[in-house]
Amino acid sequence: MRIGILIVAYNAASTLAQVLDRIPADFRTRVDRVLVGDDASQDATYLVGLGYQQLFPDLPLTVMRHERNLGYGGNQKEGYRWAIEEDLDVVVLLHGDGQYAPELLPDIVAPIERGEADAVFGSRMMHRGGARRGGMPLYKYVGNRILTRFENAVVGTDLSEWHSGYRAYRVASLRGLPFERNSDGFDFDTEIIVQLHEAGARMAEIPIPTYYGDEISHVNGLRYAQDITRHVVRYRLHRAGFGSGESAFATSSYEAKPDEGSSHSRILAWLGSHRPGRVLDLGCADGVMGERLQEQGHRVTGVDVEERPGVRERVERFVLADLDQPLPDEVGDGYDVVIAADVLEHVRRPDLLLRDVCARLAPGGTIVASIPNFGHWYPRTRVALGRFDYDRRGILDADHVRFFTRRSIERLVTRAGLRVQRREALGLPIDVAARGVGSGPPGGVVDIVRRVDHLGVVVRPTLFAYQFLYELAPMTARAAARTKPRLATTAQRAS
Repeated sequence: MRIGILIVAYNAASTLAQVLDRIPADFRTRVDRVLVGDDASQDATYLVGLGYQQLFPDLPLTVMRHERNLGYGGNQKEGYRWAIEEDLDVVVLLHGDGQYAPELLPDIVAPIERGEADAVFGSRMMHRGGARRGGMPLYKYVGNRILTRFENAVVGTDLSEWHSGYRAYRVASLRGLPFERNSDGFDFDTEIIVQLHEAGARMAEIPIPTYYGDEISHVNGLRYAQDITRHVVRYRLHRAGFGSGESAFATSSYEAKPDEGSSHSRILAWLGSHRPGRVLDLGCADGVMGERLQEQGHRVTGVDVEERPGVRERVERFVLADLDQPLPDEVGDGYDVVIAADVLEHVRRPDLLLRDVCARLAPGGTIVASIPNFGHWYPRTRVALGRFDYDRRGILDADHVRFFTRRSIERLVTRAGLRVQRREALGLPIDVAARGVGSGPPGGVVDIVRRVDHLGVVVRPTLFAYQFLYELAPMTARAAARTKPRLATTAQRAS
C-alpha cells in the first residue's frame, strides 16, 4: 500500500525534527509521502522542515506553509485533499509537537493493511491508568471519559476514546466523506468519526502511550465540549429525521416504521383482518410493506416514482409512475384495497389522485391512507416561535407539498367523493429515538413518554396526534348528491 504521513504543525520548531527522527527506520522505507502542514506558525517551523528535507533526502518529505492559519481542522482538510490527489492508500495523522509516538506507525496502519479496518485510532484509554501515568491532567482525563461515554451513547459507537489525534485512514474511505463541511477547529476530529460511522466504515483502536510535555494547549475545553456535544446531538436528530439531515448523508430519508403504534404497523393490522385480496400500494418505496402484505395472502401491485433495489422481488407487480400524473393504464383496476401510506402530502393535487384510485376499486373496496397532522404540537410550536423550517422526515418533511389538519383532510376526502369509514389517531413514533444509532433512551423513559403521549392523543387528538389513519369508501349516490350543494356553498363563500 502507498502510505502517507500528514504532520500537522503549529509553532513546532523545537519538536518537529525529533518527531521526524522517531519514524522507525524500517518503516521509513515503506512511506511513499510525508507532508508537513505548517499552519502559519509564528516560529521557524517551516525552516526546520526545509532543513530536515535537505539533511535527510531519503525521507520523501514535502513542507507546505499555509499563508494564513487554517486551524487544526482546516490543516487536516488540506492534508486529506493532498492524500486523495496523490492517490495514496493510507494516510496517518501525526502531530508535530511530539504528543503521539511515531514509533507506533507500523501498528496503527497494520489493521488497514490487513483489510480489517477503514480507520484506526490510537487510544490512551485502553490500558487502565495509563493516561494518568503519562501525565494527562485529571480534569482532562475526567472530561475525556465523560465525553467519550456520551458520544458513544448518542452516536451508537463503542470506542474507548474519541479525542486522540493519532489516526490512520484508508484514503478510499475519506473520498466518500463530506469532510470539507466540517469545522476548521479541534472538533473536526469528532465530526469525522461521526461521518465514518454514518458511512458504515470499520473503525479499530490500538493502545498508545500518553505523553504530555511542555507544549502549549490551544484548546478551549468548555468551547470544545460544547461544540462536540452539538455535533453528536445534531447527528442523532438528523438520523431521527429532524433538521436538514446533511450529517445523515448515507441514510435513506424513508425507512420502514416497525414500531407497533406506527402507521405502517397499524395498516398491516387493519389489512390483516381483511380476507386476502388485490392491493394497490401507492408510493411503495422499496416494497417492504408490500412484502409483509403478501405474507398475509394479499396480491400487491406497487407504484412509485423511482424503482428502488429489490422492490420487484417483494411485490407481485411494480409500476413506475409519477403520482402527480394520472395513473397509467397498466396499473389496472378491481382492487380491494388501495394504500396511500404517507403519500397524499407529497402530491400537488391529492383530490385528483383520490378520484383516480377510487375509480379503480372493486365493489366494496376501500382506500387506506395515513396523513401527518400539521396541527400537532411540534409544527405549531415551530410556527409560533417563528422557527418554521423543513425537516428530513416527519410532519415537516422537505418533500411535502401539502400540509393537512384533521379538518382539512376530511374536507378534501369529501370533495373527492369519499366518506370516512374508520379513523384512528396515532401518537409520536417513539422508535425514531434509536433509529440508526444503536440504543435508544432507557425503557422506563420510553414507557413514560409513550403513556403521556397516548393520553394526549386520546384527550385531544387534533393537538397530539402525529398522524391520522383513515379507511375511506366511495360515497353512495344519495350522499354524494347531498354533499355537492354544501361544497358549492363553501366555494362561493371562499370566493
